[in-house]
Amino acid sequence: MKARRAVGAAKMSGNTLAERNARATVDQTKRALGERGPVWWDDGAPDYNRQMARSTPYATWFKGLS
Repeated sequence: MKARRAVGAAKMSGNTLAERNARATVDQTKRALGERGPVWWDDGAPDYNRQMARSTPYATWFKGLS
């Protein structure tokens, strides 16, 4: 959060160099946490992200929500 706050402070002050450095720190931190970069959680299961629930194996569950 310190780096994210630094981005905000740099934007408010108009300091583009400080903003660029702060954004680089945010990116480096996110990569270290596994939030960016190559996928590490791939288990081979089909990915139903960005699909309507009614057209996936979860259709019955979804229909029961109504």
